[in-house]
Amino acid sequence: MAEGARRRLDQPKAGRRFAVDIDPEAFGRVSERLARFLGTGTFLFWQTVLVILWITVNLVAVSLRWDPYPFILLNLAFSTQAAYAAPLILLAQNRQDDRDRVTLEEDRSRSAQTKADTEFLARELAALRLAIGEVATRDYLRGEMDRLRTDLEEMTADRDGEQTGTDVVKKGKKDKPAGRDSVRADRRSHLHDD
Repeated sequence: MAEGARRRLDQPKAGRRFAVDIDPEAFGRVSERLARFLGTGTFLFWQTVLVILWITVNLVAVSLRWDPYPFILLNLAFSTQAAYAAPLILLAQNRQDDRDRVTLEEDRSRSAQTKADTEFLARELAALRLAIGEVATRDYLRGEMDRLRTDLEEMTADRDGEQTGTDVVKKGKKDKPAGRDSVRADRRSHLHDD
């Protein structure tokens, strides 16, 4: 044989004469629909009705017995159904696993993006807090104004008290000796007079 005529073992054979082109997605969709139907109460109800009718007809109707007592044909039907249902259900589960895997990857990427966004916003908030800490806020200004007003009121009260006290002392010098107790008494009497 010539070198070119030899068949290479590392490559698959050329296409067969009888080839059936099956769309795997369409077949997968059909298998999922069938697997969903096999898991419904409707399927179980109609299968139970069929089995009861099968057994009743084969036990009661003597002339119609196509499957006598051990019900071999019924067992063959169940075996065939199980032989086809199991792979279809597995195929549907595999397709669902593939969809779940894609969804999980999308969720992970979305979660990572959300985490990155959250961390960015946290850094921005921290930067704003630092910047605001150096700026006088409305509450800070109110507090300072209240403190200043209180200080001014105290100073005014002290000044008024000193003027009143000196007047009393001047009066006291004329009338009586000025002592601490007499100044206080004079202040009290002056406050009560007003």
